[in-house]
Amino acid sequence: MASVFVTGGTGYLGRALIPALLERGHAVRVLARPSSAAKLPNRCTPVIGDPLVRETFAGHIEPADTFIQLVGTPHPAPWKGEQFRAVDRVSALASIAAAKEAGIRHFVYVSVAQPAPIMRDYLAVRAECEAALRASGMPATILRPWYILGPGHWWPSALIPFYRVMERITSTAVGARRLGLVTLRQMVAALVQAVEQPVDKGVQVLDVPKILKHE
Repeated sequence: MASVFVTGGTGYLGRALIPALLERGHAVRVLARPSSAAKLPNRCTPVIGDPLVRETFAGHIEPADTFIQLVGTPHPAPWKGEQFRAVDRVSALASIAAAKEAGIRHFVYVSVAQPAPIMRDYLAVRAECEAALRASGMPATILRPWYILGPGHWWPSALIPFYRVMERITSTAVGARRLGLVTLRQMVAALVQAVEQPVDKGVQVLDVPKILKHE
């Protein structure tokens, strides 16, 4: 069983992932601010700190062997560029540096599908963080969803027929698959598999078509 350190554990994805990891017998430590620690499942271990300040959690990552970075701006939108740089970028770079120092054997990062015609600031921040992760030399898995369907996030379901049409047109098929919709269940399954089947070296990327294979 893995020993996992999670940032962003009280967010949309973290709230679904942590119980799944615990149910499979993994030890889970979760970085949380004092005001959020009470929201965590009883069986995980809270680590009080600030994901934007490496010094507040760097010394508490061990004995984890796997690090999962989930911190991100809620409900990303094109006008949230400043938040992407202040939160998504700062937290990811802090986590990568801290995980490297702690000797983490596998880093899991939730990024975003690339390239894409919109959300330029969001994509730029995530691409910079991916580059920093590769430069760290840590074995890593990068997941690149576009939109995750789930509780409170179902409205894009109306676009599914449009996606089906685009996937059948030669000129738009590749883009439609790369920017397709995945479910929260599929994302959790892909993350659990990343924990249980870590890469030994290099970086593996799970794009939308690969995430869709998980249930």
